[in-house]
Amino acid sequence: MALFVAPASVLAQETTISVVPGGAVAGLPYADLADLVLSAPVIATVTIRSATRIKGAEAADVAPDHVRFYVESDVNTLIRGREGLPPRIGYVVDSPLDWRGKPPRLKKERMILYARSVAGSMDQVQLAGPHGQQPWSQALEDRTRSVAAEIVAPNAPPQITGVGNAFYVAGSLPGEGETQIFLQTADHRPVSLSVLRRPGEQPQWSVALGEIVDEAAAAPKRDTLLAAAGTAGRQHQRAGSGRCHPGAGGLSLCDRGAAPLPADVLTAASGAPSSVSGGGVPA
Repeated sequence: MALFVAPASVLAQETTISVVPGGAVAGLPYADLADLVLSAPVIATVTIRSATRIKGAEAADVAPDHVRFYVESDVNTLIRGREGLPPRIGYVVDSPLDWRGKPPRLKKERMILYARSVAGSMDQVQLAGPHGQQPWSQALEDRTRSVAAEIVAPNAPPQITGVGNAFYVAGSLPGEGETQIFLQTADHRPVSLSVLRRPGEQPQWSVALGEIVDEAAAAPKRDTLLAAAGTAGRQHQRAGSGRCHPGAGGLSLCDRGAAPLPADVLTAASGAPSSVSGGGVPA
């Protein structure tokens, strides 16, 4: 029996193995697809030519009910990638067993890969994350192209890296107030969220991309990078203690990095159905 050995450049890398899900990512929220595209400098449609199962020590960390393959695929279309790709590429992927408990048949299947290049190996790629290989569909390819084009557009919003400061100013009536949340970005461009609450009305939120918060600003259009930006603060919101200290004139200052984003802002920013209205995300 021949023992298969994947190229050392593949097995030696600190690989994020992709699990092929049962359904395509086309049904996932926009923010999840945007994260996937942002993390993948190389995106291509491929047809799997061969899938060789990897066993033994090289598959010791495979999750239960999954199998590891070294896949060789023919490149059909390059959607994103500055340096291009050769006609055939290889990569490692973990796939779940089928309903019979047997390894899936991947040969001749058409996929979309979200990946990054492997240094020194033009014909090898590393999948970008846990959904780095997806079954191809025209809908998924179209959505992927749309997000990739939005990322490189001249007016693309900055990448959100965390939550900076948050201020709350109470209004003159019970339940009335305004929250301003200042986000941190990779290139230090200003981004802020504003949430206005009035008694008997739905909260209204908006986003500003300048030093001055525009009172006339509105919530961004659903399924855009700007609308998805608020989801970047989720981990900070969950991890933060939300400690806020009273200030002069009813102003509260929340600790840097510890200010929780309001749930309605996070829901609206993710593009999910929300109770936010009056300039909120359209249904």
